[in-house]
Amino acid sequence: MATQYTARLTRINIFPIKSLDGMGVDRATVLASGALAGDRRWALRDARGEWINAKRNQKIHLLRATFTANAEQVMLRSEIDGHHSTFTLGDASGDDAGRANDNAALETWLEDFFGERVLVVEDPRAGFPDDNESPGPTIVGNETLAEVVGWFDLPSFDDARRRFRANLEIETSAPFWEDRLVTTAGQVVRFSIGTVRFEGTNPCQRCPVPTRDPGAGEVIHGFARKFADQRQATLPEWAEASRFDHFYRLAVNTRPATVNGAGEICVGDELKIEA
Repeated sequence: MATQYTARLTRINIFPIKSLDGMGVDRATVLASGALAGDRRWALRDARGEWINAKRNQKIHLLRATFTANAEQVMLRSEIDGHHSTFTLGDASGDDAGRANDNAALETWLEDFFGERVLVVEDPRAGFPDDNESPGPTIVGNETLAEVVGWFDLPSFDDARRRFRANLEIETSAPFWEDRLVTTAGQVVRFSIGTVRFEGTNPCQRCPVPTRDPGAGEVIHGFARKFADQRQATLPEWAEASRFDHFYRLAVNTRPATVNGAGEICVGDELKIEA
């Protein structure tokens, strides 16, 4: 592919606690693993060591999380009874020196909300990505999200953003432009955002989460089937069709293109596909 294929980074989304609400930031550090610093740095496990996430527990949709800068604190609010409290997580910049946190109090609050044992776990080096083979940021186009809004008459662009939870949003020339970042199985598409180099690996397989209202958890019945039908019907000619064993896929998974993927990306950076 030639370098004339370019896009522009318009938004960076960080999800400090896996499966909870995210936050928009203007810039982000790319860790050696390829993940964004602070993204899914914390996660919730139950007494059996299983994830407490929206895939397994729909009640999580009734939990609002608001973060301060650098995700040093989180304010949690229950949509069930309005109960809320603020907790210190610590500095998510990657420097753990002298960090204090309220994890014990946070676990107690979450146990009351979920009605079960909750353990807050942390990994500052790589976070807890959904795809360990491609732990880099997920990428979706603004035009792609706008297209999905139209398919389902969603209430807003932000509703689509919260359903699909991509890390990076890019301004492109057409819906599904990001499919250019995927090629045949076993191969990658190399590209850069600013000075940081990545590899596009595969179109992201979606779970039940996008079928639900991100604020209330109400399900759009038949969402996955309608989505797959529309996705297949609108698959761009440049897309590598062989990577779509099914069409309930949206956004692109990535990994670092170098052994040490560290660097920084900023809103406004250009995404360039390498020749």
